[in-house]
Amino acid sequence: MIKKQIYAESLKERLLASAKDRLYNFLLADGVIRGAVLHGTHMVNEMRANHELGILETLVLGRAYLGVALMSYNIKGIESISLKIDCSGPIKGLTVEANTFGEVRGFLKNVPIPIDKPMENFDLSPFFGAGFLSVIRHMADAKQPFTSKITLEYGNIAQDLANYYLTSEQIPTAFNLSIKYDKKGHVTGAGGLFLQAMPGAAESLAAELEELVVRLPSLGEAFAGGQEPQGLIQAVFNKYTPRFLANKRIEFMCHCGPERLRSILKMLPIDELQDIRDKGPFPLEMRCHFCNTLYHFSREEIQQIYAER
Repeated sequence: MIKKQIYAESLKERLLASAKDRLYNFLLADGVIRGAVLHGTHMVNEMRANHELGILETLVLGRAYLGVALMSYNIKGIESISLKIDCSGPIKGLTVEANTFGEVRGFLKNVPIPIDKPMENFDLSPFFGAGFLSVIRHMADAKQPFTSKITLEYGNIAQDLANYYLTSEQIPTAFNLSIKYDKKGHVTGAGGLFLQAMPGAAESLAAELEELVVRLPSLGEAFAGGQEPQGLIQAVFNKYTPRFLANKRIEFMCHCGPERLRSILKMLPIDELQDIRDKGPFPLEMRCHFCNTLYHFSREEIQQIYAER
């Protein structure tokens, strides 16, 4: 993966911004509510730079990155969790995945997203249309990933993820995903929060906290203003005695590289590989969908791959 330089960001600024991106796990109300809060501003900005996204595309894919990062709060070992949306609207769909190391990557199916008129608000439901949301868990020792699929009900990633947990896992869950832009369209803050009711939690408590999450002020705005995630949780949920458990770094990261792309070329049918070798064009360009990194292969490299077959 090759990360593109974020506009006007120095190395020192990049390192400081990256260090702030973390996922914090916590418990509320004597442990009957579990949750996670995410500061993901730099992750969203790096994602935007690499995928060369506009404001709308950043909002759609950025919310998906924040949502999947939150869903990775409790995966362990060599595991990953993926969110896949297939829809009839102009977005067409997206795929985002996060692993146990806090690395997040993913892409939109349709860039740029076509719009007929200027957006009046950040309601994305018209851009999704009808469709399906799938959550795929890649377990360390399982031969096949486990997939669960539901119908898109809201065209809002936070609400549809909450509906997924309620429908597929029977766990009352609330999500809040937020991206803040300045007047120039730059992302100045991005973050997310989710809460889940554990067995034994009173329905009234779960409903009370869900309403609180939905009505929270913009997390993106709070983080843009310098608010720390732990301080925000302490302030908002003070009456429920928050107890923090652990935290981990979150980062836009893809482990693609020339060798991985080379192995894909090597798996092509021999006649297709021969056709590429003979007709080109060269350099052959291959792009990683997950991070938008472009790789080049010369005629000599293709000849070598062909010879190894």
